[in-house]
Amino acid sequence: MGFKCGIVGLPNVGKSTLFNALTRTAAAQAANYPFCTIEPNTGEVAVPDPRLQKIATIGKSKEIIPTRISFVDIAGLVRGASKGEGLGNQFLANIREVDAIVHVLRCFEDDDITHVEGRIDPVADAETVETELMLADLESLERRIVQFRKRAAGKDKEAMAVLPMMEAALELLQAGKPTRFLLNGIAPEDLRILQGLNLLTSHPVLYVCN
Repeated sequence: MGFKCGIVGLPNVGKSTLFNALTRTAAAQAANYPFCTIEPNTGEVAVPDPRLQKIATIGKSKEIIPTRISFVDIAGLVRGASKGEGLGNQFLANIREVDAIVHVLRCFEDDDITHVEGRIDPVADAETVETELMLADLESLERRIVQFRKRAAGKDKEAMAVLPMMEAALELLQAGKPTRFLLNGIAPEDLRILQGLNLLTSHPVLYVCN
């Protein structure tokens, strides 16, 4: 099963440019207006590994097939995305399908390239995106946990197994923290449960400053 990274961020921060550089294509259109990307662009990249040649030599392999990683260029998020603003619903749905997030932050000054917030502040931009993801997770969990609590009270085994992780995730979100904080030292079974909750903030994040 391949590993998929979603490239996210506010509009006009360089997501499509990064996607094109990583995939060595010009598949993603980059332009100076919000939501230049609507449908996500997807590209695959081979992961360099010098050990493969050594293994191939020892095993006398006829072909070397490196593992591949998929990058998905996702439409820009704006404030209010958790409530459907901009392309919010589509944006959030696309993020749910990835294994990790590459969050692009704009650090460059350019009067010819508009910023949706009207200022350059990468820390505030990161907080905007993180907040929208947490709000979407919070709404989703608050809706689902009611049913799981009822089922757990009735001794439903699945609900009793899942509920502690849901409660822990909800507590983090209510404290303004992403659920990926639960990944530190998590047991394999708990990791499986957390992944099954399909929370946006449970994905590991790599920040790219442009």
